[in-house]
Amino acid sequence: MGTRFSEYKIMWVLVFFDLPTETKKERKAAAKFRKDLLTDGFTMFQFSIYLRHCPSMENAEVHIKRVKKCLPEYGEVGILCITDKQFGNIEIFSAQKPKESQPICQQLELF
Repeated sequence: MGTRFSEYKIMWVLVFFDLPTETKKERKAAAKFRKDLLTDGFTMFQFSIYLRHCPSMENAEVHIKRVKKCLPEYGEVGILCITDKQFGNIEIFSAQKPKESQPICQQLELF
């Protein structure tokens, strides 16, 4: 029997951050944090906002723990978890014009 996906159980993890970049050490830490997010499957939504699609809250919690492990020493980081249904209500504008919403990627699981 196949798993039935629900827009109320599928989660999106959003990571918001404002990291200092005044010194070489701070720039290196900020770049490492971004690279760690990309390595864990996050996608850049805006320069300081990354998001990741997760099939369940349990899976989202795994990725949230990974983000917490790679937090930089300085700066502000926020993590928000929302349902696929909530994420589907987002309105995106580019140069004051509504942007067509991107089709939600279908996550494949291999056993």
